[in-house]
Amino acid sequence: MILQDTDTLPNGVAVPKLALGTWMIDDDKVADAVVAAVKLGYRHIDTAQAYGNERGVGEGIRACGVAREDLFVQTKLAAEIKDYDGAKAGIEASLETLGLDYIDLMIIHSPQPWADWAGEDRFFEGNLAAWKALEEAVEAGKIRAIGVSNFQKQDLDNLLQNAATKPMINQVLAHVGNTPFELIDYAKSNGMLVEAYSPIAHGKILDNEEVGAIAAKYGVSIPQLCIRYVLQLGLLALPKTANPEHMKTNADVDFEITDADMDVLKSLTAKDYGDASAFPVYSGKQ
Repeated sequence: MILQDTDTLPNGVAVPKLALGTWMIDDDKVADAVVAAVKLGYRHIDTAQAYGNERGVGEGIRACGVAREDLFVQTKLAAEIKDYDGAKAGIEASLETLGLDYIDLMIIHSPQPWADWAGEDRFFEGNLAAWKALEEAVEAGKIRAIGVSNFQKQDLDNLLQNAATKPMINQVLAHVGNTPFELIDYAKSNGMLVEAYSPIAHGKILDNEEVGAIAAKYGVSIPQLCIRYVLQLGLLALPKTANPEHMKTNADVDFEITDADMDVLKSLTAKDYGDASAFPVYSGKQ
């Protein structure tokens, strides 16, 4: 069962392959979602400072009835924090808001502040400064592993070439119809795990007839096919839902997509996110 499957970060920390995403789940509702997910067998919970729901996630972690050491909690340093002191304060703020003694994985949410997304300035110095604070938090036992999100090759190179610790994970937008194969291969070749967020394309893939036809062939739903796709690419999968029924079906992916069908899925293009294009990560700009 996928909920028991783990991968291993470069420093030896085990990370469950399927996570519960909590983006856009309100702080006063997210604890219930976390408790429901853990009850179903989820052990990997994702949040972020930017989501405004770390408090509720922490509440759910404490209320779920499973020992803290058996859970994997990841959060993200706000994209706007590009200095050492700000990052140090941000780490402490997440620990306090979550109400946890340690965080399993903390990542820089974006190489650029959201207001500067896809601009020319890649904030190399600021990212190195924030990264130094994350490295020190690992040494202090406050964080078990550190990584990045939305980093392109040049952003990764900045850390790979100048930081004491290599990033252990890159969390990227990846789904059927929009899979950054070169970036994924580059991250993997430098020892990183890659986690696919929005594996169901923020819900926009549900109307895709080609994907629907392949899902029907396996007797599964489109979300199940899409989650299985990223898992077969060797990625961690991060679908977001507050619906316990969806959590259950998202984890019911014990089937194998054939190589031929994987090739078809890899060749598809599906990058129209409709209203969601207003969010930087879906804008098509990098």
